[in-house]
Amino acid sequence: MGRWRTTGSALLRVIVVWVVSTLTLMLLAGLLPDFKLTSDSGDSITRVALTAGWGAAAFGLLSALVWPLVVRAFLLVPALVLGLLVFFLNGSLLLIALRLIPTGSGAAEPETAVIVAAVMSAVASATSTALAVRDDDAYRRRLSRLAERRRRRRGEGDAPQPPGIVFIQLDGVGERFLRDAVKRGLMPTVAAWLRETHRLTPWRTDWSSQTGASQLGILHGTTFDVPAFRWYEKESGEVMVSNRPSSAVELQRRAVERTGDGGLLTVDGASRGNLFSGGADQVALVLTAAARRGRRNRSRAGYFAYFSDPANAVRTAGSFLAEVAREIGQSTRARLRKQTPRIGRGGLYPLIRAFATVVERDVVVAAVMGDMLAGRTAVYADLVAYDEVAHHSGPHSADAEKVLSRLDRCLALIADAAEHAPRDYRVVLLSDHGQSPGETFESAFGLTLKDLVRAGCGLPVSRRARRTRSGAEARYAVRVALRRPVEEDPVAGPCPPGSRPDPVVLASGNLGLVSFPDVEGRMTREHIDRRHPALLATLAAHPGIGFLLVRSQAHGAVVLGAGRVEVPLAELADGQGPLKGFPAGAADAIRRTDTFPHTADIMVNSMYDPDTGRVHAFEEQIGSHGGLGGEQSRPFLISPLALSAPVADEGELVGAEQVHRVLRRWLREGQGPQIPLVAGAPTRVEAAAPAEILVGERDRGGE
Repeated sequence: MGRWRTTGSALLRVIVVWVVSTLTLMLLAGLLPDFKLTSDSGDSITRVALTAGWGAAAFGLLSALVWPLVVRAFLLVPALVLGLLVFFLNGSLLLIALRLIPTGSGAAEPETAVIVAAVMSAVASATSTALAVRDDDAYRRRLSRLAERRRRRRGEGDAPQPPGIVFIQLDGVGERFLRDAVKRGLMPTVAAWLRETHRLTPWRTDWSSQTGASQLGILHGTTFDVPAFRWYEKESGEVMVSNRPSSAVELQRRAVERTGDGGLLTVDGASRGNLFSGGADQVALVLTAAARRGRRNRSRAGYFAYFSDPANAVRTAGSFLAEVAREIGQSTRARLRKQTPRIGRGGLYPLIRAFATVVERDVVVAAVMGDMLAGRTAVYADLVAYDEVAHHSGPHSADAEKVLSRLDRCLALIADAAEHAPRDYRVVLLSDHGQSPGETFESAFGLTLKDLVRAGCGLPVSRRARRTRSGAEARYAVRVALRRPVEEDPVAGPCPPGSRPDPVVLASGNLGLVSFPDVEGRMTREHIDRRHPALLATLAAHPGIGFLLVRSQAHGAVVLGAGRVEVPLAELADGQGPLKGFPAGAADAIRRTDTFPHTADIMVNSMYDPDTGRVHAFEEQIGSHGGLGGEQSRPFLISPLALSAPVADEGELVGAEQVHRVLRRWLREGQGPQIPLVAGAPTRVEAAAPAEILVGERDRGGE
């Protein structure tokens, strides 16, 4: 009896969706001048309704059968481009459906077909969702069927399984900001967890407080020789960038070689939306997989699985456009109100923000829910939405707070899916770093770090930089040191043939790196002073710079600060000398970075104001991370009480490597030891669970 009731309920929902779609098609035909429905037997309302019914049925059938094949054909298209193709593909299906009507015909201009198809898909999706929301039993049965189907596909029986763990990374959310968001009611899901089932533990990053180092440490157990988000390697002449596919692949290779195993997710794991795979067999939207090319490349399988459902595609594309409009409106309002600090947010940024806050979020959340229904042992997913918005709007801005609230609703969806998974799941929430606010270095002082370094070296700089107080002081110091004029070339161009190459100046948030490519190994302080006698004094004395790290022949590594302060690294202490005002652990973080083979000749950390938490980013960011100072170095770890405590009472969790060991321990508590990497074993890439587990299956609270 229950089976017949289920079948009847499903059939009723199909009929209701079809009727609503038919009425929508008729309404659009009456409203849009370029869209017509005609009947072969005349154009009475009944016959037009029959034509509309056939059209709605044909469009629905094509969407169900043809759409996944079309999306698969575009699998190698970048995700952002595929999201923009959604409307075109949907409109094409509608034009085909209109030609298949047996009792009449339909005609529409291509641009009108796009509008009609989008409205049809949105109405059908909303109707289906509304029916599912009103029928909780049907919703649960749907999830259960999907879970059972995935179990059969993987050959699993009904034997009870130990709990799995889902690790969700909220990129860039600092511990202090999270506590404030929970207290103010912005994150009700997280608040409920902390009241009832979870604990919150802060942890401390290394000097390089950014996703490349932290996520490599969390997933692969080592942050060794990752001095920043981007750095120069002299032996190869290459600039390594953490979010460049080729660099990410090399970093993961080095980590596997150093640790001797494949990573946190080597046992039945899934990696979603991350820079690194963590050794997972199932990866989607993972940067190291995106670097692979060829017939077996499935690095974009996650968004294929999601966009293969046209309702998902239209809903996410609509939210994408809404987010673009939201960003344009917010940035315009900030300009009109003359908010400070503020940076430019034009160009492609509205599209980039919309991809991070809508497309990437929806695809990753759907993939995680699919992994849970598939019963996978360990899942690690990164949600980057907050980090992207906070960089441009500020970490404490209303824009960033709204994004965090929407991420909280995604966590509620994941928790709901856990109730229908074939095994129990423990959800661990963590971040890889925080963000510190502040005006950019260029905005505050009128020149970039690169300009300041060039001025301190006596190299040509632009007129704009020469006119600033910092630039003028640096050039004066060079004249005094060299006892000769400085070149007045208004354009900082390349060095002439036979001269030394220019220093390489790179920025990673409020951490700057200066390398001299013609000197093998780390250039010593004495060598720098002989070649550029005013450079170190110029940098150390600048009000926007907190301290420098350089290698000395006489004292080993030394830290330089304003007022000619110079402290050997072995004697460096927290809160004293150049580190006055910086948080605890700064001295140890600097000492560790000094041991890296690719630490730059000069490591530059911006100033930090402990009263306001401000730093000065060396790139265009008013919310930044990458160095020391403020919330950027203080992420969080929220874990279920069912798992052992991350650290003993009064203990402190320091570094991503220690976080990795904690997460490993939690996996062992229920699963036994992880399997070490087998040399030469391939990493298979598979699509996420079917897009039937819709992010929009439940009301997401509106976009």
